[in-house]
Amino acid sequence: MNFKVEEAIEVLERTPDTLAHYLSGLSEGWLHFDEGEGTWNAVEVVEHLIEAEKHNWLPRLAFIIHEGESKPFPEFDRFSHLRSGDNRPVAQALADFKNVRLDNVNTLKTWIGNGFDYEKTGFHPAFGRVKARELLSTWVVHDFTHIAQIARVMAERYRDDVGPWHAYLGILNRK
Repeated sequence: MNFKVEEAIEVLERTPDTLAHYLSGLSEGWLHFDEGEGTWNAVEVVEHLIEAEKHNWLPRLAFIIHEGESKPFPEFDRFSHLRSGDNRPVAQALADFKNVRLDNVNTLKTWIGNGFDYEKTGFHPAFGRVKARELLSTWVVHDFTHIAQIARVMAERYRDDVGPWHAYLGILNRK
């Protein structure tokens, strides 16, 4: 196993600034391009990350701590951000993401003091038994997934513009 909570926190703390550096000041064309129906643009990904901070990671860790496997986690609606109707500027979304993420990381640090049991289990409605360390690892990889998604969607915008170099650009050959 590779999981180390200190290393997980390193990534979790850096994701908001990574996204802010990547997306701040970009034109609407970059921010609102998507890959077609049912796909997300960069701003929608940030909004999804905010919803996950509020309703997924720490609430589920708290559920593991307090409920164990006695009942399944409450459902997390991965698409709720699409129905919010919130059309705030990307700078505001990025600031909100940073604030909620740093609050969550600080809360996590208080919860994992000496003796935290990373093998403690909860019950996921789709997967069954899951461990605290698996949830925390998933939180980190979820960040990587969406950073890669943003890069892929933005690269897709120039698919036709790169001409024959398309053959050498791996990001345009993956979905």
